[in-house]
Amino acid sequence: MSDFYKKILDNNKQWVEDQLKIDPNYFKDLSQGQNPPLLWIGCSDSRVPANEIIGAKPGEVFVHRNIANMVVHSDMNMLSVLDYAVNALKIKHVIVCGHYGCGGIKAAMGNNSIGIIDNWIRHIKDVYRLHHQELNAIENENERFNRFVEVNVIEQVCDLAKTSIVQSAWKEGQELTLHGWVYGLNSGFVTDLNVNFSSNKDLDDVYQLEF
Repeated sequence: MSDFYKKILDNNKQWVEDQLKIDPNYFKDLSQGQNPPLLWIGCSDSRVPANEIIGAKPGEVFVHRNIANMVVHSDMNMLSVLDYAVNALKIKHVIVCGHYGCGGIKAAMGNNSIGIIDNWIRHIKDVYRLHHQELNAIENENERFNRFVEVNVIEQVCDLAKTSIVQSAWKEGQELTLHGWVYGLNSGFVTDLNVNFSSNKDLDDVYQLEF
């Protein structure tokens, strides 16, 4: 057994002991079910842990993560998480959280082939294509990179609003608001991009579904 593997097993035991010292019923209560108010759609990057960033406890955040926090309309994994969060857990907020320095976003700015992930990166490149005039006008590469991170989050929030899952919830009068954030790896702070949807009225007519 490697030292790293043994360490993480030992860490788990220590964590359990620490929680039980604080609350002997911690795991018993946690096992009774979950009622999180929030779905977090974030990047798979190991430096962006949802619970820790917002100081949430286990049971308070339902989480879906993928490369570059994408909302792809044909991604059954993401849609299944979204459907369960909205229709079963009745969450009230969905946050799409990107982060500055995102490797997926950086890859989408170039043309190097990485492997099978090229097919996923293409969805991010589509976002660049939609915003190429604004992005290409930014001469500083790092500033362009940061802005691409931001516009990608904005587009993903819009794509969430376009889903039948979210629009059906709004039609039924369910309280549900979508938000877009960007996390700063070098500061720890999140930036609220002020892109918030609580109905489909801000979408183009072609995306507004009738039920």
